[in-house]
Amino acid sequence: MKISRVLAYRVELPLREGSYKWSGGKSVTVFDSTVVRIETDVGLVGHGEVCPLGPFYLPAYAEGVRTGLRELGPHLIGEDPRQLVKLNRHMDAALKGHLYVKSGVDIACWDILGQASGLPVCELLGGRYGDKVQLYRAISQESPDEMAAKVAGYRAEGYRRFQLKVGGDPDVDIERIRAVAAKLQTGDRLVADANTGWVQHEAIRVAKAVKDVDVYIEQPCLTYEECLAVRRQIPHPFVLDENIDDLGILLRAKADLAMDVVNLKISKLGGLTKTKQARDLCVSMGIAMTLEDSWGGDIATAAIAHLAQSTPAEFLFTTTDFNSYVTVSTAEGAPQRLHGHMGASTKPGLGITPKTDVFGPPVLSLP
Repeated sequence: MKISRVLAYRVELPLREGSYKWSGGKSVTVFDSTVVRIETDVGLVGHGEVCPLGPFYLPAYAEGVRTGLRELGPHLIGEDPRQLVKLNRHMDAALKGHLYVKSGVDIACWDILGQASGLPVCELLGGRYGDKVQLYRAISQESPDEMAAKVAGYRAEGYRRFQLKVGGDPDVDIERIRAVAAKLQTGDRLVADANTGWVQHEAIRVAKAVKDVDVYIEQPCLTYEECLAVRRQIPHPFVLDENIDDLGILLRAKADLAMDVVNLKISKLGGLTKTKQARDLCVSMGIAMTLEDSWGGDIATAAIAHLAQSTPAEFLFTTTDFNSYVTVSTAEGAPQRLHGHMGASTKPGLGITPKTDVFGPPVLSLP
């Protein structure tokens, strides 16, 4: 089997809540997503998705996905999409860095591998654990009362994990954490995610001000070293996210005892193949994980679900259903939230059927 054609589509994904806000005054109202379509000479077709959280979050941006694919695409023609490790080595040789560009291609090829073998992707990624996975809900940065009200509302919908967007004024963030914590019940989990928004002394001050609150502190500062310094001075469980972008830093963080949970994003690591490597390493090291991506719609959510449900339950801290945050559906058969949980499809591949009428004409077609 050989790759015969590579296509990409630009799809806008408006947010149901109107906007999404996080540290540093950053916000998004419409996500710019790229759907990648890989066609083969035997008729099998796979799909992937890459959706950066704006150009100001990670070193990735939406148009960069399409530009990178124009450079990378010609090197994919004639390659076997089922040979995932070999294909990733080939992509890395053809285009240094820019892992997020390669993520959609990799996901689409896992979709093809599943269809070719007659197996769901989660079974190929390691096996299916249970029939569903628990979701978290990201709470956009607002006033303390507004965030507390949203948490109460989402809790009524079945969510038990909440990722609170902080990283703003430390005094207001303290109020945010306390206001939300007052709405929680036994079994709930609260994460205060600063998305690198605090400087070191502010992070320590906030954490010590809420030392009596059952809350996880996630990525408080910009650099790994700053986060490690904070970690060593506070009592809370600690999550690393933005700094973890390859196996080397993951091993260093384990050696430094720098985190209790790590957030692995599929596109940040370059696709399911490399995220699986990191996931399996975390399992062997005893580190729990949040498994997700930067953002996306139905196709990205399907990939997340397969990755999450192929992870031993005791190491899956949480995951998310990005397709429930947006107003546009791009595929039939994508996971749907039910009482704060979702499950990966039992059909071969990702188990989705793209809604090609939503895509519009391709912005890239090779050859």
